[in-house]
Amino acid sequence: MGNHVEITADNAKANLEVFSSTLQELAENDRDILAVTSDSRGSGKLVPFAKKYPKQIIEVGIAEQVLVGVAAGLASTGKKTFAVSPACFLAARSFEQIKNDVAYSDNPVKLIGISAGVSYGALGSTHHSLHDYAALRAINNLIIVAPADNFETEQAIRQASQINKPFYLRFGKKPMPLLTEDKENTFEFGKGRVIAKGKDVAIIATGETVYPALQAAKKLKEEHNIEATVVSMHTIKPLDYNLLKSLSNEVGAIMTVEEHSVYGGLGEACASFLLENQFHKPFKIVGIPDEYTVTGSQTEILNHYGISEDGLTETALQLIKKS
Repeated sequence: MGNHVEITADNAKANLEVFSSTLQELAENDRDILAVTSDSRGSGKLVPFAKKYPKQIIEVGIAEQVLVGVAAGLASTGKKTFAVSPACFLAARSFEQIKNDVAYSDNPVKLIGISAGVSYGALGSTHHSLHDYAALRAINNLIIVAPADNFETEQAIRQASQINKPFYLRFGKKPMPLLTEDKENTFEFGKGRVIAKGKDVAIIATGETVYPALQAAKKLKEEHNIEATVVSMHTIKPLDYNLLKSLSNEVGAIMTVEEHSVYGGLGEACASFLLENQFHKPFKIVGIPDEYTVTGSQTEILNHYGISEDGLTETALQLIKKS
């Protein structure tokens, strides 16, 4: 798989922890950086931030619509606001405020959706955010990003803080090993990161699903001599259409992976572009199907739906048989 570098879990941190530490570092020299939370400073890993910068954090309580409205108002005065709330509630309860107060009004709020996908595990469907990509992709003037590892997280927060545009950044809860130790690897919004290179199948994943996709690619090579390209498509919108076009010509099949409903997310965004550009090779969307989601831990739920090393390996093998 080309220049694939062995992954290590040593010192892996949750992306949310990296978000918090990066925000603390930025706030040290920028009094305009503000964190606004909806009773979520603990789950958002912002307790250290609050202790260090008590005048730069605002707590609105469990009132997500107020959260977004306050963040938008502060942003309109020049403050760099990071609105932190569970993704399941932020993208649903606050949808109108995101649409009107943030995106339509062009207020550069950084919306931070925490404990995304099925990170809340056994709390069940009320706390799963399997709809956020679908809902927010339909809003004009909103950049949507799901960092896969600590490197992407740090870069996303640093760069977003300097861009005067509205963002939605999505984070899970579990520690995430670095996808690669390649020092030449770069991060740019709207540009997918090619983590591994192969000619047989492309696995395009986003957020925390990139790691099992890379594990599957390694297994495909070692056990089946199948070479897979693995892409961290961290930016859901705007999507990297140039990379998609290149992959459509280079590989025999494409599959997408996301911790989201199969409706309206990364997979359908890729599918619509590929179909419009006459892509006629095997294609598969891997995500959460349209059903009552099973209850369990995040790992148990993802394993159940085949979003795991073994599950993605088997899906890739079945897809390649069709090519």
